[in-house]
Amino acid sequence: MAFQRMKVALVAAATMSSLTAVTLTAASNSAGAATTVNWAKVQHLAASGPTSMAALVAAAKKEGKLNVIALPNNWANYGALISSFQKKYKIKINSENPDGSSAQEIQALTADKGRSTAPDVIDVGTSYALTAKASHLLAPYRVATWNAIPASLKDPKGYWFDDYGGYVAIGCDTAAVPTCPTSFKAMLSETKAAGYKIGLNNSPTTSNSALAGVQAAALANGGSLGNVNAGVNFFAQLNKNGTFVPVIANATTVQSGATNIVIWWDYLQAAGISPALKTWKVTVPSDAALGEYYTQAISASAPDPAAARLWEEYLYSVKGQNLWLQGLARPVELAFMQTHHLANKAWLAKLPALPKGVKPVFPTTAQIAAAATVVTNTWNTQVGAG
Repeated sequence: MAFQRMKVALVAAATMSSLTAVTLTAASNSAGAATTVNWAKVQHLAASGPTSMAALVAAAKKEGKLNVIALPNNWANYGALISSFQKKYKIKINSENPDGSSAQEIQALTADKGRSTAPDVIDVGTSYALTAKASHLLAPYRVATWNAIPASLKDPKGYWFDDYGGYVAIGCDTAAVPTCPTSFKAMLSETKAAGYKIGLNNSPTTSNSALAGVQAAALANGGSLGNVNAGVNFFAQLNKNGTFVPVIANATTVQSGATNIVIWWDYLQAAGISPALKTWKVTVPSDAALGEYYTQAISASAPDPAAARLWEEYLYSVKGQNLWLQGLARPVELAFMQTHHLANKAWLAKLPALPKGVKPVFPTTAQIAAAATVVTNTWNTQVGAG
């Protein structure tokens, strides 16, 4: 199911040729030209010449590596994306701190600046991308398939652009919980005696995905996208009831029994917990369907600027977008791909469904940023640091 925010007019003809272009391999006669280009300053590719796709491939291969951060292999199918990129271009990807948060990604851009190991690219919650842009940490770049990305999901100059998304969901171990909750209110009505051990995937003070869980809880409990306090109060009540477990909840905590209910993105649960636990059930809650995208950006001080740009071209090609889809995430170009029959139908059919009658909502970047401020200021005192 495509996101509502994706239903915008797209420039089809130009993008079709671009989608094809990013899959081309390098021409041998461009290698010399690639050495004279400052790829850190290139903002888009040309059809031919020293800043063409062929020249970019040659320059990236000369750099020989790409540094990524906070990309677990089971997160939106990044394991397959990384291995397929390495196989196609023979460029080594160094993956640092795979379980890191969006906040840690931004910190690394500053802390590691000037080092050969510094992140070349980031994949963060949109609010963190806005912070990085405001701090002059990002380089503008528009991928060849730029017109297939809805205008509302990208910075007009290319400082950041959304990549994939999903819905906040309730995951539950049906073998451990007699009656799995299908709404936030159902979780609130039970005490520790019901056997609930509810966890978030991370701390909402540092993780955009955990923050989205708090926003969704707010929607279900009398709050709004502009009033996230109701979400903080929800988790404070869970904590009081003895049902909230302040750990980083994932497949490991579920298998150990530390948690049996996890609030996290639907696609990440489907890819990261369901394969390890056959009794795991993922449900988009009936009282709040909150959808959101993650965001790509290139570091302004990337040690491998050509490889960084080639990575983005690969992610936004038909191949890259379908690999995200295979990971049960909704790629940002999905609407265009469906229109032009480019999306893999088998993977499309496996996307978690929305409950009937539930209208999805999508927070703006301003609402996400405002919610982050509120949660940062109130979470530890009202819920606990964990």
